[in-house]
Amino acid sequence: MTRIEQLLHNYKQFISLPWTSLTSGAERIWFCVYNKMDERRLRPRLGEFEIATKQSDHGWYLIDLTKSFAEWLSSEDYKEEFFQNPEDIKPALDEFKQSVKENVIGQLEGSSENDVVAILGIASLFGFMRVSELVKAVKDKVKGRLVVFFPGEYDGNNCYRLLDARDGWNYLALPITCHERALS
Repeated sequence: MTRIEQLLHNYKQFISLPWTSLTSGAERIWFCVYNKMDERRLRPRLGEFEIATKQSDHGWYLIDLTKSFAEWLSSEDYKEEFFQNPEDIKPALDEFKQSVKENVIGQLEGSSENDVVAILGIASLFGFMRVSELVKAVKDKVKGRLVVFFPGEYDGNNCYRLLDARDGWNYLALPITCHERALS
């Protein structure tokens, strides 16, 4: 079984379990953690995650953040100046971060307690915004489950490392990994 097949298998186990509404927003967040080298293997199989979700009688909403920076930058009045002087973009990055947060919050607000909102393309935020910042901003808006497809590592102690490149950060999200393991 490939790593992506194992990740899908583990996701199917989690998505089929009954949900309780007594959990906090932070406890409703799942990270599907996979090797950063498997990004192109994951994307064509994303429909299988949607099918598994729907077969478990849950709704599915996908947010793809892959193009979010390019789309934001193309709408900026000063984009030409940013290309001439890249340092000038730093103060404007707060606007980009806010637009990402609003995009995710909008999807979460449009979902129900029975829906999965999945985020893909989180790696495209690297260098512009930390995943922890996004999760902190949206956690209280999660009604059903928020699934973050996370190319990186999980060390078993609630420590996540995006793209294996930064110091990890601790978070209480439920990790779904590509490793064989039984549900506890």
